[in-house]
Amino acid sequence: MINVGLRVRRAVAEDHQQIANLLLYEANTHRHLDWRPPLEWIGSPNYWVLEEDGHIAAALACPEDPPQVAWIRLFGYHPHLSATEAWAALWEAARNEIIHSDSKTQVAVIVVKHWFQNILLSSGFELKQNITLLQLTSENVRSFPAPQEIQIRPMQESDIHAVTEVDLAAFGKFWHNTFDALQKARLQSLSATVAEDALGAIIGYQLSTGNLFGAHLARLAVGPEAQGKGVGAALVSDLFQRIGVSQLERLSVNTQADNAASLSLYKKLGFVSTGENFPVLVYPISKEFNG
Repeated sequence: MINVGLRVRRAVAEDHQQIANLLLYEANTHRHLDWRPPLEWIGSPNYWVLEEDGHIAAALACPEDPPQVAWIRLFGYHPHLSATEAWAALWEAARNEIIHSDSKTQVAVIVVKHWFQNILLSSGFELKQNITLLQLTSENVRSFPAPQEIQIRPMQESDIHAVTEVDLAAFGKFWHNTFDALQKARLQSLSATVAEDALGAIIGYQLSTGNLFGAHLARLAVGPEAQGKGVGAALVSDLFQRIGVSQLERLSVNTQADNAASLSLYKKLGFVSTGENFPVLVYPISKEFNG
């Protein structure tokens, strides 16, 4: 039963510091792997806080980006509350908002903490697929030069529109990186490159970030018309040349566990599975209209 002293309301700019304080409770916080930190989403639709005596005790953010996919970018709660209690109050508000705005929207989450998965499953979320983690160590790097007439060069801001189109064609609407997301990603990347065909059209790209252990291949996309022609392998090989193999202990990457084409490519490049998997859960709002 929800404490009667708790009140759910929309997050506003003035909540910035209190939500920042809430994020300090890392064990009680789910964060989406995002190019924008949770605090930057304040003011967006579907950002809610749970208030107790004027103080924020929990927060939930699931704004749509891309359209009709509301990723849970933040759920966090103060330790004096139970996770179930905080989630129940915030999820009711978010779910009702989405139901009344668009019956086609899916609420989605990549689960990285087991306690959150149990709560989501009990709330009607369903498993869509799993994300698997792979890594490539410097001693296993294999070189694959770019196919003839394909040029790989650094990504420029003026490329973002074309890169956005390649991303949508390669990944579809659910996993799509929007224009705004790709703009932020390029600025935060350790390396961002594009592959061009003989006519100068962008047919693929990669974005990578740096970390304490090496680098992470955050995105690798090749347009459908250019897939299977060595473009993806060439982009990864070029990445190693730009970063410098001697400076890179390992390169990690995530991909869908059921994406046979991606798994085959990464195996060809020398990546091996780490054994880590992360469930992707969805709450199909449309079921509420059909049932």
